[in-house]
Amino acid sequence: AFGPTATTFVRQEPVPNAQDFVLWSFFNAMFCNPCCLGFVALVYSIKARDKKIAQDPAGAVGFGRTAKQLNIAALCLGLISLIIIIVLAAL
Repeated sequence: AFGPTATTFVRQEPVPNAQDFVLWSFFNAMFCNPCCLGFVALVYSIKARDKKIAQDPAGAVGFGRTAKQLNIAALCLGLISLIIIIVLAAL
């Protein structure tokens, strides 16, 4: 009962920090929203944040990747449409 005790320490693997792109999605939803891509990106960003809070890193990475791709598409389409509007207004 009073002998030496052995303790073991198990180091947990670090959880990868998944990005959720909520601020970028919010910007696209407010200012750059062609075909509602900004709103859909915001939905996926919120899902990624929920998965991150629920300790599901694989799900968070998947939703974050989809949100990033939708944000890129929304930003590109928004900029292209803005350039077209400026060119047509100048003519």
